[in-house]
Amino acid sequence: MLPCYAVCSCSEEQRLDVLKRVCEKGQIIEVALNTHGTRAVQKLIETFTSREQRALVISALGPGVVSLIKDLNGNHVVQRCLQRLGPDDSQFVYDAAEGHCVEIATHRHGCCVLQRCIDFATPKQKTDLVQEIARHALQLSQDAFGNYVVQYVLELGQTESSRAVMEHLAGHYAELSMQKFSSNVVEKCLKLGGLDPERQVIIREMVATPLLPRLLQDSYGNYVVQSALAVSSGQLHQDLVDAIKPYLPSLRGTPHGKRILQKINGKV
Repeated sequence: MLPCYAVCSCSEEQRLDVLKRVCEKGQIIEVALNTHGTRAVQKLIETFTSREQRALVISALGPGVVSLIKDLNGNHVVQRCLQRLGPDDSQFVYDAAEGHCVEIATHRHGCCVLQRCIDFATPKQKTDLVQEIARHALQLSQDAFGNYVVQYVLELGQTESSRAVMEHLAGHYAELSMQKFSSNVVEKCLKLGGLDPERQVIIREMVATPLLPRLLQDSYGNYVVQSALAVSSGQLHQDLVDAIKPYLPSLRGTPHGKRILQKINGKV
């Protein structure tokens, strides 16, 4: 174990000696995964006093960074690296995040680390990571944890990033709308500003899909339809209303249907 006094109370020479012994034996990852050890390693990262100390720890953490990211204790060490080392010295984290994007994004702790990676990234690191997330957006949107990563990208307010996500979801909006996690992503897409062509794609898919009757009655899909009605206008809105008209009798008898009827009241 790496005791706190070893990182807090040593002279520079003693500190470097402790680091060399712990890093060379490959113990630092084991320590970082430990409930008590994680605090010591985080403290160590906060108190680097030389480039040599920093390089030793980065080199030792690198091989186990994916395991650390997915661990209850270890993920805090990685987050401390992002916060304290700066984006250049944290490149080993970004390399892992891009290379294991789906594995990390669909993990309880990994999804949080991925969001922090976006927060602390350089413009290039952010672009590269967001592009990788967008490339897997269809899979991630349907995952209990991955959907939060996709939503986080959409919430950045960057048109190109949001467009990249939506391009990978296109053609699947009806199915996504009827799933617990991905329905939230579709609603988020509908409510984005500055992306009218991409939002219109979503609504046109709803108008054309044979799944529309199910969407209207679905416990998740009906909320997506409500959002589509709320954000659409003009002819596209009328096309959506017209597509819903044949199913009005069945809508009147259900809670989901009544909410949709309220949205289109006065327009049919």
